[in-house]
Amino acid sequence: MTDPRPLTAGVMGWPITHSKSPLIFAHWFGLAGLNGRYCHLAVSEDDFEAVATTLPKAGFRGVNVTVPHKIRALEIADTARPTARAMGAANLLIFTGEGEIIADNTDGYGFIENLKSGAPNWQPNTAPAVVLGAGGASRAVVHALLSEGVPSIRLLNRSKRKAEALAKDLVGKIDVIAWDDRAAALDGAGLLVNGTSLGMTGKPELTIPLDDLPATAVVTDLVYAPLETDLLARARTAGHPVVDGLGMLLHQARPAFRAWFGIDPVVDQTLREICLK
Repeated sequence: MTDPRPLTAGVMGWPITHSKSPLIFAHWFGLAGLNGRYCHLAVSEDDFEAVATTLPKAGFRGVNVTVPHKIRALEIADTARPTARAMGAANLLIFTGEGEIIADNTDGYGFIENLKSGAPNWQPNTAPAVVLGAGGASRAVVHALLSEGVPSIRLLNRSKRKAEALAKDLVGKIDVIAWDDRAAALDGAGLLVNGTSLGMTGKPELTIPLDDLPATAVVTDLVYAPLETDLLARARTAGHPVVDGLGMLLHQARPAFRAWFGIDPVVDQTLREICLK
């Protein structure tokens, strides 16, 4: 018998109502002519496993996973793809018709696709990258950059111990540098990535002089609220190529849509404008 339920997926987090992912998927459903729905799923840490393992019975094809569930998502999966295993976290769960839960991580993919789209002249193998932050997003960024051939990562975090733990977990040349030395760390870099919440609406600004950053270096911020952070504004004024953080959100959703519904959607200006309303 044909399943009468709509094609269903969602995003799990705590909190989650701020997520723009339902806007993205609604747009793609419309373009593909699919009877689909994608919803916010506000789930506490205590309830995550029970809810995630029940969703396939409700007809869900899968879920995206965000803070604070990415590590637990990997742990509850029956199978983990290599990228998720390497990062130690999953932002995507795929529910198969056979009852299997597959974990993957598309954050790094989203970051690289956004970077290549926004700064097409960036060459990964020519200079070190500076990454600020050691949370889940920065973990994905570091893994992706090393996979792209960046020769080394200069990693800085307000808690140096957390940065050292990240460096220990991932394979590649990662130099942990003290937060107070962040300005000097820019010397000779080809890319600066802000993976912290500094500069986000309601958060303190990121204080980092850009004087030592080479003129050709790309500056990108994972924060997309505001779309142009103080860091990006200062970098643009100084003549650096800049890439905002919204594209990472858009591109990381593409592999999920493809895995769940068998269609590879397009990230374009129309989708950006929908998410900026």
